[in-house]
Amino acid sequence: MSRGGYRDPQATFRDRRHAGRALGSALARYAGRSDVIVLALPRGGVPVGFEVARALRAPLDVFLVRKLGLPGDEEYAVGAIASGGVRVMDEALVRKLGVSPAAIERVVLREERELRRREYAYRGDVPPAPLAGKTAILVDDGLATGSSMRAAVKAVRERGARRIVVAVPLGPPETVRELGRLADEVVCVSMPEPFLAVGRFYENFDQTADAEVLELLGQARAGPTPALASSIR
Repeated sequence: MSRGGYRDPQATFRDRRHAGRALGSALARYAGRSDVIVLALPRGGVPVGFEVARALRAPLDVFLVRKLGLPGDEEYAVGAIASGGVRVMDEALVRKLGVSPAAIERVVLREERELRRREYAYRGDVPPAPLAGKTAILVDDGLATGSSMRAAVKAVRERGARRIVVAVPLGPPETVRELGRLADEVVCVSMPEPFLAVGRFYENFDQTADAEVLELLGQARAGPTPALASSIR
């Protein structure tokens, strides 16, 4: 596995679309390849992923992953679920924390309901893109702890992707290194130190609305490279 990226501590992006164009340039070696698909983590990753997919002339798919939080501490992830019935659990952590199977199942059922709701909102009747044998480029608007991206990498691996590339505009060096041990490659435009927060390095970091996600997915589907609207988070 390779770990890497592009280091520019002074980088500040105007907005997510600008960051996506910078990231697309860093991924230029993947342009025009028939085996490549861009998977954007909604919602903030979609404007970034849209520009990456356009630069690479690749299909765009949203990859919906729902984190499975520890009962009573929802931000502490013990696993994740994804569309198609994919479930990834950190079994060793679950045993260490003494979480009962019944408690895990309650969390899973709740997150499955939310995943289905978001999947229908973003995809409607469009089937998910097949990933078997593909080079999947997972895109978000930045990394902090990397928990959502780690879950996405594991879920995409479960769905049979041949190669997984994590691609983000920015993230802390340690998180990039950790993801490099899970993904086949990490491309990160900027790894500033100290790293305060993702939004600190954007001039405009307003929340991405569902309407914008749907508009960009519609544009991608209508473009010269047909794009699919898929699942995750």
